[in-house]
Amino acid sequence: MDKISEALYLLSRHRESFFEIRDIAEKYSHPVPMDTRAWSQILVSILTDVPGLGRKKGADLADGSDVKAANTWESIDKVRFNGVLKAGTQAAVSGSMASLDKMPHLFFVLWDQPADREAHRCRVWAVRTRHDVHFREMSKKWFEKNKAGEVGDNFQLHPPLGKDSNRFANRCGNLLYPLLFCAEKVMGEKSYKLVKYDEDVLKNGACQPD
Repeated sequence: MDKISEALYLLSRHRESFFEIRDIAEKYSHPVPMDTRAWSQILVSILTDVPGLGRKKGADLADGSDVKAANTWESIDKVRFNGVLKAGTQAAVSGSMASLDKMPHLFFVLWDQPADREAHRCRVWAVRTRHDVHFREMSKKWFEKNKAGEVGDNFQLHPPLGKDSNRFANRCGNLLYPLLFCAEKVMGEKSYKLVKYDEDVLKNGACQPD
């Protein structure tokens, strides 16, 4: 099975698992149990051929990359990507640009539903944190504010929920992020279909000013 076929298979299994348990969860007035973080990390490993760390602690992927995940399905609150930049921890690189220097990629995985059509969608954006000029400029601005006590330790990015856009919003800078992968399952169809996969993003992708 090639990586795209495996990724689409994973998306189908994720959706089936989510909605199979939803009715039982709703019957007893509980949120739908779903580990979006783990599913997202597996998906990124499939797309990049970079494995996780097994049961070891550390970064999300073996090469030091991190994966941030968000899912709007059945969500009560407006979801966002949390803890994007390292701050407030005991790590030596916490609160500084050094955390980005050690990280090859920062991945963002969003599971949502387009506002203008009945479909379930998954998108993956990839940032080359060592080289991305605009992302680093935004991050530096936030680290300076964090050090001055002007902002807390949770750096959040607001993704384009339901929108056909690559714009992430933050008070330190709104940017257009490089889209690595997108797949959709239109209601009535049996499986997900690939919308986009741009492997060049991993080598040459760059955020752009909005």
